[in-house]
Amino acid sequence: MLAGQRLSLLLIAWSLVFISSFTSPSMAEVTVITDSDKRTLVFKKPFTRIISLYPAHTRNLMDLGATDAIIATGRSDDQLPNLAKVHFRDDPERLIALRPDLVLIRPMISRSYPQLIKRLQQVNIQVASLQPSGIDELLSYWTTLGKLTGKEQESMGLISLFSQRRHDLQQQLAAVPETQRKRVYFEAIHKRMKTFAPQSMAMFVLETAGGINMAADAPQVRSTNIAAYSKERILAKADQIDVFLAQQGRMNPVTIEEIRNEAGFAMIKAVRENQIFLIDEKLVSRPTMSLLDAAAIIMEILYPEATDRGAST
Repeated sequence: MLAGQRLSLLLIAWSLVFISSFTSPSMAEVTVITDSDKRTLVFKKPFTRIISLYPAHTRNLMDLGATDAIIATGRSDDQLPNLAKVHFRDDPERLIALRPDLVLIRPMISRSYPQLIKRLQQVNIQVASLQPSGIDELLSYWTTLGKLTGKEQESMGLISLFSQRRHDLQQQLAAVPETQRKRVYFEAIHKRMKTFAPQSMAMFVLETAGGINMAADAPQVRSTNIAAYSKERILAKADQIDVFLAQQGRMNPVTIEEIRNEAGFAMIKAVRENQIFLIDEKLVSRPTMSLLDAAAIIMEILYPEATDRGAST
């Protein structure tokens, strides 16, 4: 099934779930969700004092209109600078002192700091660990955030907007013949020669932008969004890589010069032709509406003529 058809079916499915939540008497009394760590949360009313320890959670809550429910964010999260800043490495008592009714985390925190989760639960603070592993789970993630905050209708609006914006990008891309699509190597971590797993958010972005993933055969590293791809495998496809794209940020603090000067990379067609581009890793790695901002940026890199036509229509 094509990605577009799959997304359409998922939108229908989530619409039915949304409708049923208003027609079932039991749902009006108690809401039950299961988070990414298979932890079950049962609650009777939306949460109104939320600590968000992942910037993507913060962004999505803001997009849902639940900004007022956020009382603190992580130290590296600069989206709401006037709020209290905490860290999952802090003494749990510091978080408890803020009197949250919900702490939003992601599985990485659960695995590394289980003592934090245990202490919060001891004082009856709910913890939800959420992180969609692929685009198919993004819709359910937004729906879950809507349930947690009482913004279910807004979550459906976000899903609808995402679908419409994706459709608009597809319409622009339709102007580019299949035979002219660019072949792209998308770097995740330069020092370790890692790319993105084929089912990752970043590869959804690339495919939405019309890029052909030259590392579609890359093996996923554990259950992460990262995939292994050695320099030898990259260079084996050197003449086929039209564009060398790399995320840039804390995970991959790389420069175009570093890529250009990497031993052996002069063999790569994209390097020879100065087709090396960087994109902010926050746009391609986080499960937010910014994924489509990233797709639009990459599409403009790959097919500037098509995006110019789309902007003028």
